[in-house]
Amino acid sequence: MEFNKKLQELRRQKGLTQEELAKALYVSRTAVSKWESGRGYPNIASLKQLAKLFSITVDELLSGDQLLAIAEEDSKQKTSHFRDLVFGLLDISAVFLFFLPFFAQKVNDIILEVSLLSLSEISPYLRAAYYIVVIALILYGILTLALQNSNQRFWVFTKSKISLLLNTLAAILFVISLQPYAAVFLLIFLVIKVLILIKKQ
Repeated sequence: MEFNKKLQELRRQKGLTQEELAKALYVSRTAVSKWESGRGYPNIASLKQLAKLFSITVDELLSGDQLLAIAEEDSKQKTSHFRDLVFGLLDISAVFLFFLPFFAQKVNDIILEVSLLSLSEISPYLRAAYYIVVIALILYGILTLALQNSNQRFWVFTKSKISLLLNTLAAILFVISLQPYAAVFLLIFLVIKVLILIKKQ
């Protein structure tokens, strides 16, 4: 018997509605409806809860192939969540550029190390560019963390690429404008992101 039919039967035998089953598993009723209509499978944690609730084994709920497919999907999701967490936190960490002395500023033939907030002896256009790239990185990091569970195709396909692009543009801007400390700070983030993406493959 297919998983979705088996789940419907077990739920009815237990006298539960989809809503009640969803509450027992701490998932949405939509998720239960999706499983019962054959449009998806629960993750490993939900499968274990189902097996416990109905006093059966996970093997009785699913065939070996289905279980393997779910385990693989679960692993992919965990990897994706970890990547989003690291990318998001790294992008948000650009906020340190506002407060730490990563920028060189020449005052009376003396070069001082200052934070972005204290950087004043440069062109207003260049200062505005610094603010734009740093704020864009921070906001994108917040967005990445906020949309960790989003399954929108466009977002899933582009989120890492946009983070890499923003990080690269910011690093290039600092290199071109001769701000080596700020550039190195962001290049380190860029290397970490690239290593995570390489490891994923």
